[in-house]
Amino acid sequence: MMAAIGAERFLPDRGGLRALASAASNCRGCELYRAADRTVFGAGSASATLMLVGEQPGDQEDRAGAPFVGPAGRLLDKALVSAGLERDDVYVTNAVKHFKFSRAAGSKRRIHQTPTRSEVVACRPWLFAELTSVDPEVLVLLGSTAAKSLLGNDFRVTKHRGEDLRLPDATASEIPTIDPHVVVTVHPSAVLRGPSERRHEAFDDLVADLRLAAGLINS
Repeated sequence: MMAAIGAERFLPDRGGLRALASAASNCRGCELYRAADRTVFGAGSASATLMLVGEQPGDQEDRAGAPFVGPAGRLLDKALVSAGLERDDVYVTNAVKHFKFSRAAGSKRRIHQTPTRSEVVACRPWLFAELTSVDPEVLVLLGSTAAKSLLGNDFRVTKHRGEDLRLPDATASEIPTIDPHVVVTVHPSAVLRGPSERRHEAFDDLVADLRLAAGLINS
């Protein structure tokens, strides 16, 4: 596989989220576009005060061309409502815009693979552009890949969950016009994959993190 060249050269010179989404459909910043059905850009209100970032689109998202429309997305919608938030009022996106997967021999089923660090970094200009365009008051990072994409490769969600954080200097220097509160939590898919006997507790923990984020709006 060729080394990632990065998405920066594919960004449009001007325009808001609509221009970004259109340009992203032609991104060749890494090799993931070759196997994926389509680019899955962010969705939601351009003036959202709350922005959520996940890892990458899944199988259903790749086919639909929209973020968080599969099982994890439905669980996220439920958690947002439980936290007093509405999906229509937030902006949702992913650190990586193409679905990375493998197939078992003789099978058509696409199996999720975690993006590499180089793939995350290659795609980061799109995320920076989304952050700049939306300028959220609060940013929620769902899972390790999303957290590491903005907070550094050594960041650990379990160590800082439940805290009111800020972007580190290295990231803030790339997007100097914004300064959101940052909350980290697990990805909704982790709740679905976890032990069934702990699923209710894991869901309640996710809701608690989203309530923390909601409470930081206008703070």
